[in-house]
Parts: sequence; structure tokens; C-alpha cells
Amino acid sequence: MLVLAASDKGGTGRSVSSGNALYRSALQGNDVCYLDFDFGSPTSGAIFDLVSVERGTKGGRGLHSFFQGVVGEPERLEIWAESDRRELRGRPPGAGRMVLLPGDADSGEFVATAEMVERCCSLFLRLEEEFDVCLVDLSAGRSHALEMVLAATAHPSLRHVQSRWLVYHRWTRQHVIAASGLVHGDSGILAIGQSMGHNPREFKDSLRFVHTAVVDPDSVELAGLQAQQVAWLRACDASLKDLAGQLRVGRSLLLGSIPLDPVLQWREQIITDDDVLMRGIANASTRDAFETLAKKFLDDSAWEPQ
Repeated sequence: MLVLAASDKGGTGRSVSSGNALYRSALQGNDVCYLDFDFGSPTSGAIFDLVSVERGTKGGRGLHSFFQGVVGEPERLEIWAESDRRELRGRPPGAGRMVLLPGDADSGEFVATAEMVERCCSLFLRLEEEFDVCLVDLSAGRSHALEMVLAATAHPSLRHVQSRWLVYHRWTRQHVIAASGLVHGDSGILAIGQSMGHNPREFKDSLRFVHTAVVDPDSVELAGLQAQQVAWLRACDASLKDLAGQLRVGRSLLLGSIPLDPVLQWREQIITDDDVLMRGIANASTRDAFETLAKKFLDDSAWEPQ
């Protein structure tokens, strides 16, 4: 299965949320692969604590080089074996493989040619055969990477491959408006996808939203706030729910909601059970949200037509 992760803007938590959900999917026994298609900023290695590729891989072996025909196969990193973080080093019993395909360091966005789209199709087909979940982390907004993937997933060779789209956005008025435009706008994902050959109904049914950095007005962590502040937060939350419904970003197309967490605010990293249970630095609700999101990747009932 291909899971394509897009976002309306940078800073939505797309990459760290995708990485955490993929990590949870691996712990659930699935073989997973993370492809860094954020070509302008290929920093996914930092999320998995792979210091050697925290800003992309060096030596012309990454995804940029692959698409440009410099190498025949992009570099692969086995995260369980190569992570510099102790908690991620060593594959737990029952866990599946977890592999990263990094972008190239010091590279940038590029306009995809027909040949590059063909390479993308070929890569997706090979990885889909090998892994249960292949997550493609796309550049923010209407990027060249997004257009290449829209073209590839519409290609006849990938018609039998199940593709599911996630659009991440922060739980703010600005981000809700931007996420709606990214998907439903005249030049949004659905319109571009249809122009490239996607079936409009099927494509719409393959797309869901993920709210990130969501504040729960009833959380015990807000006990120190004044009553007026809590009342204001509740009013903001209710207003956002109404706006999301109006702009088709609301409950009917919501796959998951990630709560605000101090760890993710200060350091974009994988949240392990040790972070929650032993060190006490991360919230159990955040871990549980990623656990649920990971299960929904493969849960057909979560993707039933709306």
C-alpha cells in the first residue's frame, strides 16, 4: 500500500507525525518504508536519529539522484540497524522492517519529466511488492514532488496498487483554510489529480485529513489556566469545528487527530514507549494517537466512501 503524506504548509507536523505512525505500524508487525520526497528539505533522517543523513544523504545516492538518472537504485537505510538512538537500535520481537529512502543533501525541488514519472512508477511498484506500507513524505503545498506523485499514481501500471492520501494541517483557522484550498481549490489536489487521469470519485474516497497539534480544552494539563482562558479555548475549538465542516476538512473526512505534545514542540522525534512510561517526557495520548493512525492506514473501514 502507498500512503502519500501532503500538507498545506510547512510546520504542520507532517513528517514527524508520518514517521511516528510508520514506527507504530512497524511495531504492529508490518514491513514499512519511508520515502523522503520533501525534495527542498530532505531531513527525515533527523526524525529517526540517523545522524549521517539528517540533512539528506551525501555522495549522490539519494532519491534526487535516482530520479535524475544518476543511480539505478536509491540508497536504503535499515533504521533498526543504523539509528543512532538507543531506543530505536535493535528490531523488537514481532516488529516488521523499517527502511528509509533519503533524499540527497544540498539538493532542491525539480520539475519532473516523463522519464522521472516512469522511474517513480517503477520504484513504487518494486517497494509495494516488498513492504506492507510505503509512506511518501511530500514537500509542503503544491510542489513539483506532489505533481510527480499525482502523475505516477494515475499511471496505468499502478492501477492495481492501493494508494491513500493524508493531508496534515495544524488545528488553527489559517491552516484549516489552507488545507481546504490545497485539496478542494481550483488548482488543488483533487482537480490536478483528475486532470492527470484519476477517477474523481475514487480519488476523493482515498483522501483523508489529519489534524495536528490539537489542544484539548478539557485536558488536566490546562488546569493552571484561568477560567476565561479555558472558555476562550473551547470557543475557538467549536469555531474551528464549524469552519472545518463548512470547508470539507471536518469530521466526515478526518482520519486522525494528534494532540499537542511538549516533546513534539521542542524536538521532532519518534515517541517510544520509554518516553511515555519510563522517562515521562511524552504523553500517552500522543503515543495512542499515532498507534490508532497506524492501524487506520490498513483499516478499510476507515476509508469507506463518505
